[in-house]
Amino acid sequence: MTATFPNDEIRAKAQHYRLNAAEYELITKLLGHPPQGIEWALFSALWSEHCSYKSSKVHLRKFSYRNASVLESEGENAGVVDLGQGERIAFKMESHNHPSFIEPYQGAATGVGGILRDIFTMGARPIGLADFLCFGSPRADRMKSLVAGVVSGISGYGNCVGVPTVTGQTEFDAGYDQNILVNAMAVGLFREKDPMALSKAKGPGNWVVYVGAKTGKDGVHGASMASESFDESSDAKKPNVQIGDPFYEKLLIEACLEILEKNLVVAMQDMGAAGLTSSSFEMSSKGGVGMRMDLSEVPLRDASLTPEEILLSESQERMLLVCEPARFNEIQAVMSRWGLEAKKIGEIQAERRVTLLWRNEVLCDIDPDLLVENAPKHERPYQPWSSPRRQADPTPAVLKNTPLGVVFQQLVKDHRLGSKEWIYRQYDQRVGLRTARDARQSVAFLRLPDSGRGLAMAVGCRPSLMRMDARIGAFDAVFYPALQMALKGARALAVTDCLNFGNPEKPEIMTEFVTSVEAIAEAARLMDAPVISGNVSFYNETLGRGIPPTPATGLVGLRESVSRIPWDEFTEAGQVVYCLSSPLVRTFHRTAEVLGAEPAFSGDFSAEKAAMFVRSCRELASKDFFAGSKAVGAGGLAFTLARMTEQGHGFEAGEALSAMTTAELLEERLYEALVAVPAEKTADFEKAAGDFSNFLRCVKMGRTGGDKLDFGGGRAFSVKQLHGWREGAWTQAFGEM
Repeated sequence: MTATFPNDEIRAKAQHYRLNAAEYELITKLLGHPPQGIEWALFSALWSEHCSYKSSKVHLRKFSYRNASVLESEGENAGVVDLGQGERIAFKMESHNHPSFIEPYQGAATGVGGILRDIFTMGARPIGLADFLCFGSPRADRMKSLVAGVVSGISGYGNCVGVPTVTGQTEFDAGYDQNILVNAMAVGLFREKDPMALSKAKGPGNWVVYVGAKTGKDGVHGASMASESFDESSDAKKPNVQIGDPFYEKLLIEACLEILEKNLVVAMQDMGAAGLTSSSFEMSSKGGVGMRMDLSEVPLRDASLTPEEILLSESQERMLLVCEPARFNEIQAVMSRWGLEAKKIGEIQAERRVTLLWRNEVLCDIDPDLLVENAPKHERPYQPWSSPRRQADPTPAVLKNTPLGVVFQQLVKDHRLGSKEWIYRQYDQRVGLRTARDARQSVAFLRLPDSGRGLAMAVGCRPSLMRMDARIGAFDAVFYPALQMALKGARALAVTDCLNFGNPEKPEIMTEFVTSVEAIAEAARLMDAPVISGNVSFYNETLGRGIPPTPATGLVGLRESVSRIPWDEFTEAGQVVYCLSSPLVRTFHRTAEVLGAEPAFSGDFSAEKAAMFVRSCRELASKDFFAGSKAVGAGGLAFTLARMTEQGHGFEAGEALSAMTTAELLEERLYEALVAVPAEKTADFEKAAGDFSNFLRCVKMGRTGGDKLDFGGGRAFSVKQLHGWREGAWTQAFGEM
């Protein structure tokens, strides 16, 4: 039987709070009465898609694989991995898509601030940031200002708070014309002796303490706004976007880490989406306790705020703590020393009820599990995945019998494949003095201070591959960054993800989502790199048009040393260049799109073979054979070789490469890698590669040298001219920014 509202007045109120008829009926059943007063706002926030994961939770259980290094995973503010030797890291990736589309600077800036709070809330000091950004065509409405605003917001917050943005990925695709993606990842470091803070409230009689900035009206109903599609009224939602202060956040980081180091806190959580509502109810539910909280005691920027606005405000740089009463004065002293405020606003109670008061009046008294654990869990319809783009020959017609020079120049000059230096030039990549490799390389490395080892960071997801085939694309979102790490001698340890999709109420979107979750889970298991944190962002849709499925991933890895990490580029003349490959799938995806063709593929993707190829590449890299290494990506061998000449060293093709056709040079096969080996190491390398012949092919491609990229057969390009074309692609598309 279809659920209905009892009358038009209730329907209008439910629509205001973004609750449907079925949810209204369930709330009434759980409460034993229709929602009233503040209860409407509480259920609106905590039952939103953004907070409850009601369309995805049943599928996220598939990320169940764990290994011995995982210390914390889902259910906490961030995942935690033990690195051994007394070092461990916390890391997580989250989206701030909807706010960044409405107000790009503050949306992106507060996305960075929020992910940093998730890290230091665990007790880890933030040491690195990464981003995954998807924008539309430069010709799309507002796109240039969106790009400028988002990049400025990320750099403005990260640079000021003193955490380097060391890696990232930026995609341009018309599929993001009306919904951009802004995903931020942060990594924090702490030692084995450092206490790890959890978000489970406990200890009846303990105090609930508000710490940080005062509460204002910014971000009210932000969680609900991020749980729906856009329409013509999107600009009216600007008041839902939060405003951040990175200098205040820096003080908050230092103060919180100090009180954690002194063991003054029982539990702690950032006031993120849904603000004080989510932190109080979630901490109570996780801890199996209740909480009595007086909203009249909450520090306010604006005295006119109503109780509902206080509960739902997403003002930035605020934390909720639970402490023993005897510890409060010490917490206050630490906060005061950093110029911050700490105020008692409530107490933990044994009975599992959250009681909210306002000026001595009880606004509600409710079991927190009704809002947290009893949120709807939808099993939305979806279909088994099929591969509509599989073809016997995926080669675009434009590449058949076409000279390389014509299409190669088109690729190199395209902004989608062009240099993103304008973006990462805005970021302070060296603050903190830990950065060994930054965003100019495919994998970032941060120096671990005690052990001297290298912490690797990489992000992944290729929208053009996802559009071609969601299953292959989602596998690739793990395997490709893992391969990039492997080629630098690093082993992927764990994964965080940001699953960006359209409207989950559409079966075709849920089919892509479920397929992606299953593929990522399987790839993570095969790589022994469990998915331990992340975020789901649905309703990335405007006027019924959704984004391409985009399950972005962030991987962390470990290398035994930061010395002699292979570069992405050729570093000197006379190096021998080899192609390592495990030819699972022939595909043209990004190349096809740039040339105006449809992405397509042939072959059967084997996750097991992909995992073995990645492992084999890592074994070879760990033997210190490679001076340079790079995974073959967009534009195939030809474009990857062009990227490897960016330090000015040319390349001369050998027999195998000279025999390749235009299509073979531009084919984006899964998987291939180019490695540059010093001449004196080639005999040992070829012998070692032969030991892995069951898992990879090794073919000599040519040598480094000269000032041209020479593919043989008269197909040579000036290295200087190639770089000029690629550097100029940004200005050609966006002008001077």
